[in-house]
Amino acid sequence: MKFMKLGSRPDTFYTNEAVRSVSSEVTSDLIVQVKGSRYLLHKFPLLSKCLRLQRICSESPETLRHQIVQLPDFPGGTEAFELCAKFCYGITITLSAYNIVAARCAAEYLQMTEDVEKGNLVYKLEVFFNSCILHGWRDSIVTLHTTKAFPLWSEDLRITSRCIEAIALKASTHPSKVSLSHSHSRRVRDDVSCNGVEGQRQRPAAKGWWAEDIAELGIDLYWRTMIAIKSDGKIPSNLIGEALQIYASRWLPNISRKIKATREPAGSNSDSDSASEVTSESRLLLESIVSLLPLEKGAVSCSFLLKLLKAANILNVSSSSKMELARRVALQVEEARVSDLLIPSLSSSSNTLYDVDIVLKILEQFMLQGQSPPTSPPRSKLGIERRRRSRSAENIDFKLQESRRSSASHSSKLKVAKILDGYLQQIAKDINLPLSKFIAVAETIPDFSRLDHDELYRAIDIYLKAHPDLNKSERKKLCRVLDCKKLSVEACMHAAQNEKLPLRVVVQVLFFEQARAATTGGKVTDLPSNIKALLASHNIDPSKPPRALSTTTSIPGDDQWSTVSGLRSPKSRISTLRMKLAEDDDLDENDMNPDGMGRPSKFKGFCALPTGPKKMFSRLLSTNRNATEKS
Repeated sequence: MKFMKLGSRPDTFYTNEAVRSVSSEVTSDLIVQVKGSRYLLHKFPLLSKCLRLQRICSESPETLRHQIVQLPDFPGGTEAFELCAKFCYGITITLSAYNIVAARCAAEYLQMTEDVEKGNLVYKLEVFFNSCILHGWRDSIVTLHTTKAFPLWSEDLRITSRCIEAIALKASTHPSKVSLSHSHSRRVRDDVSCNGVEGQRQRPAAKGWWAEDIAELGIDLYWRTMIAIKSDGKIPSNLIGEALQIYASRWLPNISRKIKATREPAGSNSDSDSASEVTSESRLLLESIVSLLPLEKGAVSCSFLLKLLKAANILNVSSSSKMELARRVALQVEEARVSDLLIPSLSSSSNTLYDVDIVLKILEQFMLQGQSPPTSPPRSKLGIERRRRSRSAENIDFKLQESRRSSASHSSKLKVAKILDGYLQQIAKDINLPLSKFIAVAETIPDFSRLDHDELYRAIDIYLKAHPDLNKSERKKLCRVLDCKKLSVEACMHAAQNEKLPLRVVVQVLFFEQARAATTGGKVTDLPSNIKALLASHNIDPSKPPRALSTTTSIPGDDQWSTVSGLRSPKSRISTLRMKLAEDDDLDENDMNPDGMGRPSKFKGFCALPTGPKKMFSRLLSTNRNATEKS
């Protein structure tokens, strides 16, 4: 830390009955009042260096003994005034980054310039500030921090702007070339001395050495400093992102504690005013951090963005800031963890534990990434050549472009689907979560993004257990998002014995399992033991050809589910299955679309198949029987 001493005389100021005086053989003839404090001083040393005091004394009437000067708006208070007064008396004063701003503002207020006397205080302070303070890293930060007490004066004297420029310039420089104080930069210097300058340059840690230091600044000064650093263009976006994470970790925990403290029951208006002030300051801090986020994807982690989003919900920041965070999260949501997406809901209009709406917005933004307006095939320079090209060739080029565009994000969709299924399992436990929101989240990702539906089935099972009052129609709506063909053997075994599932789902599970067994060799005896146990539990003998989806076991449930009777002959398999599915596929009022049209079911789609596909489908069911007969 740099410092400067001015003057050579010892300090002779003393206090007597709340009045500050200076020891001298000459009687004092000037009384200066600074913010409630009185000073008994002498005109000659002060007026010879302070132009403002000269003008005040020339305009005010003199008394018999003392002339009184009042300075109620003196910047820096009594400490800054004493520095200026001692300089006038030639008493030794020490200046450093901690008091140079106050001294500079006070000297400017008193007009201690070169017009009054050569080598006056303003000149000496400017020399020290430019040659020492701005050249030191720590000195520049401390000085910038102290300008907060004198915002207007610091702006007019360009102290704030010069400190910011100096910090931004040094941030893009290697720490070995920056003048750092020994106590503050011991860790950085030790790193440099271990591997040398060249070795340290190759270490990524040295590139962001400045981030922790400027994190001490308040949000207003920090924002201006980061803008200057970013505008310089020499620092990569990932280092900017790391600096923002350091700053957020420095201040956001304080926000959480303050918000929690202010939410305690309070009876006075002062407590509510304090809570409002804390919330307002914290909201400004968070919105400023959001505005500083680099535009480049991956500059900050997805986990950090979601933490900001959680804080944004707590502080109720502007909707624009929330949407900006949601858009940025969507760019890299495949990196998220399920716990990061569990954003607490603080809305008074919703009783849900988590904010599902903001996650829906993130997923919608994610799905919009891969979509772009269709582009026409490239035009040829010659119109004749353009006409010669067949329309089929153009369509092939167009499809190729579309496939490339969609395949670019296919892997990320697979990752997001896994994260989403885990998220569904967590929010499904919320008894206040509406069915419509659960289905909306589940249907956000396209079906091809889920290679299997085991985790989705687990989420549906959790939701059914947490919401036992769902009626028949609601359970059917919930299970429509499930594809039984994508369930594993273990999931099928569980689903076949799940009493909370609709009857049609249980039938579909058993049906697809037998169809799968028929296409793999035609012998049920070749199936795994767990499938044999599944079929045996429904009175299907694994050692014999699978006659049908037969079971005489009733499956109890809230809907008074009926039993599934045996399918006695191969010809009756399709008709019996159709009958049983139709029995459970009755549409009620809750199944109607807003336009009044009933939602088409999978069964009705099956019934609408032409005769040829129906025969093929029934032939598939009888494959096992034919194979057995031939053998």
